[in-house]
Amino acid sequence: MNRTLRGYALVLLAATLWGSLGLFYNRLTDIYGLRPLTVAFLRALFTASILVAVRVPGPILTAHRRDIPTVSRRDMVGFALFGLFGVAAFYYVYAHAIDRIGMGIAAVLMYTAPAWVTIISALFMDEPLTPRKVIALLLAIGGVALVSRVYHLGSLRLDVIGTLMALASGLTYGLYTIFSKLALKRYQVWTVMTYSIGFGMLFLLPIQSPDELKRAFSDAGIMAWSVGASLVPTLMSGLCFNLGLRDIPAANASIIATFETVVASALGVLFLGETWEQPQVLGGALILSAVVILSSARTDDQHPPS
Repeated sequence: MNRTLRGYALVLLAATLWGSLGLFYNRLTDIYGLRPLTVAFLRALFTASILVAVRVPGPILTAHRRDIPTVSRRDMVGFALFGLFGVAAFYYVYAHAIDRIGMGIAAVLMYTAPAWVTIISALFMDEPLTPRKVIALLLAIGGVALVSRVYHLGSLRLDVIGTLMALASGLTYGLYTIFSKLALKRYQVWTVMTYSIGFGMLFLLPIQSPDELKRAFSDAGIMAWSVGASLVPTLMSGLCFNLGLRDIPAANASIIATFETVVASALGVLFLGETWEQPQVLGGALILSAVVILSSARTDDQHPPS
């Protein structure tokens, strides 16, 4: 398998792992009654702790990280901005967007992220804006809209602040990909994740409820599900995404990541008693079409000329 195809496979695997996040969030928010922001902080806290503490041997990661290296003062500022906007701000605005306008429309507006990434990468990162990429982007966004059931107009809640927060979540989610792509040019995957998630956790800390954190740390069930959310849809997915992002354009990776919604919806059907309607099936097909269109592009379409 060449590097480009491996990159697409890793990003697709990352999206699949991200799709499991809903199962953990459902348990922690609906069963244990935690606020989404508390769940987000615990994810960041445990993930950062694992990244700092664990030394991972093996042929895949050993070449990319043995110890967490120091970074320059300028790059430290960059990682702080990464953690602030690409992690903490995203968690914050998305959680509040869901609360104000509901999960469906918030998810659709959050997945304007590929559009932001496509525009930014074309303007500032020398990634060509090809017709193939535009078609895949439109298919992916349309597919997300259908999978998220925005056609149920009666369930939509009109709220200007909530809508703006959802759009902001799309921008900040897109910035996660942009920051990652830029950081990976200078640092290895483990380093990028350690500093970005670490800073994100620190920025989330001041907006936490001490009473809720105390309750969370005193409940073994909450701790177990929080660690699970940190390991599978955060740490493992982040490693796969960043490893894949090194070999494919940022815009393409962001579009491929919309496959997360298909996985999340399918897991909802299997484990949460949800149903899958015909428009959602069509939406999933549109997203898969976008994946196929991008991954089947010629190698010279994948990277800008040197």
